[in-house]
Amino acid sequence: MSIKVYKPTTPARRQMTVSGFDGVDKHAKPEKSLLEVLKKNSGRNSYGRITVRHQGGGNRQKYRVIDFKRNKIDVPAKVVRLEYDPNRSAFIALCEYEDGERRYILAPVGLSTGDTVLSSAAADIKPGNALPLANIPVGTVIHNIELYPGKGAQLVRSAGVSAQLMAKEGGMAQIRLPSGEYRKVRLECMATIGQVGNIDHANIHIGKAGRKRHARRRTAPISSSSSAATRSKEGKRNEQKYQERPLRRSRAAEEGRQDEPERKQAGHQDLVPRLYDFPVLCRTYDCRP
Repeated sequence: MSIKVYKPTTPARRQMTVSGFDGVDKHAKPEKSLLEVLKKNSGRNSYGRITVRHQGGGNRQKYRVIDFKRNKIDVPAKVVRLEYDPNRSAFIALCEYEDGERRYILAPVGLSTGDTVLSSAAADIKPGNALPLANIPVGTVIHNIELYPGKGAQLVRSAGVSAQLMAKEGGMAQIRLPSGEYRKVRLECMATIGQVGNIDHANIHIGKAGRKRHARRRTAPISSSSSAATRSKEGKRNEQKYQERPLRRSRAAEEGRQDEPERKQAGHQDLVPRLYDFPVLCRTYDCRP
């Protein structure tokens, strides 16, 4: 995948980069039969109170129904086109089965228009095909993994990520997730071969705050009025800033060392008394009228 860089016509354009959308049909309209209304809640619950912060606004979107179950077994499907999905970081592929049904699937790396995908225990080990973990060779790179048979894929669905099948033993498959965690999943669960597409999604620079607002994201302000828990590292720096300062002049004086020459002579006192010596001065001099 390529990344598009703009000329610096404005300060935001100087920093902004976008995906090149290689292989994606930029002018195709989504399949109407696979669209659902996506209601905006702006982080509010049924009482109108904010329960999830930093959400709201943004462009109107419709949800694309994705086939995470891949339960149309032994029926090949042809990839009609690759599309952009505003609800996820990965691209999606519109597939048409031999009986005329159309479904969306996640587009892996290497899948292009005109390819054929299959969901079967006897399917070939190539990107886009879905098989039970029991039929996938050890060491294969996979994505779109189920946790429970028939429930649908829940793991490894974001752009550019992939997992690896490490071992199969005792009816369980050991999978190394993108985070490095090893997890055991039943061998009856389905998984898709390959790596999720749109690899360069992590390298895109947003460039301006308005682009985040279009994605329904209201950024959090960082200020000293917030609690230290919400400010993370900023809070730790401010805690040091507002700590009570010691009254002693130096650590050398605190430890009893005499690194500086003695300036006071016998019978000589400072002309300008220090603030923290005020109680001593009250005892030394008679301050009464």
